[in-house]
Amino acid sequence: MPRKTINDIQAKTGIEKIICLTAYTAPIARLLDRHVDILLVGDSLGMVLYEYENTLPVTLDQMIEHTKAVMKSTSDSCIIMDLPFGTYEESKEQAFSSALRSIKETNCAGIKLEGGSLIEDTVKHITKRGIPVMGHIGLQPQSIILDGGYKIKGRDKFEWKKYIDDAIALENAGAFAIVLEGMAEQLAVEITNSIKIPTIGIGASAKCDGQILVTEDMLGLTNISPKFVKEYTNLRLPIEKAIKEYVSDVKLEKFPSNQHTYQMKPTIIKKEK
Repeated sequence: MPRKTINDIQAKTGIEKIICLTAYTAPIARLLDRHVDILLVGDSLGMVLYEYENTLPVTLDQMIEHTKAVMKSTSDSCIIMDLPFGTYEESKEQAFSSALRSIKETNCAGIKLEGGSLIEDTVKHITKRGIPVMGHIGLQPQSIILDGGYKIKGRDKFEWKKYIDDAIALENAGAFAIVLEGMAEQLAVEITNSIKIPTIGIGASAKCDGQILVTEDMLGLTNISPKFVKEYTNLRLPIEKAIKEYVSDVKLEKFPSNQHTYQMKPTIIKKEK
């Protein structure tokens, strides 16, 4: 089967839920590929893989290399890559240059930008030049300095207009979908009903057209998860158990056994005439 496209994703709107998860490495991407519609190579990799305090230090080089790994190890899902902080805010020309390099070097299906009305011209500039853009509004991890932390949006109704306007601006600019993160459920429903392109919720509402989580969060591999994360399993426990068994086997010389070692070739003894 061919890899899912942006058109395939949009065709699901209002008909079937869009399934999304993050992937930063080949082993995880390979496991997820046939189960999801979209794999997002998110700049959250900075916190998940590199132990950064937030996503701000992540570089474009890092994003491109991880996206290459995800692309090479998958064949079914639609791969979208985050443009990291500092690679698109300066100008629409800078944004297009970053997006173009990302697409050319990784062959991913599109890029994701954080922001609403303020980046409307930037999104329009990129999409008019043939690069698909996914928007991201609500709680924006790249804006934590301005916001003073990770704050849920839309709990007071007077805030709603800004985020609804943001969503409409992104749709008008040509975005093919919008991530709604960390916002009051009722606001997420209102936005989903106000636009025709799909909404992807994370800490938003089950009524969004799709959902996304950080894979390592839902697998129990991270130490701290937000309230909106459902931990479907806790892989820390079986991993630690396996590590302890390995340590014990090495100390007791049970590993490596004959099954895991190589022996010399049998010696051939020639008979004397």
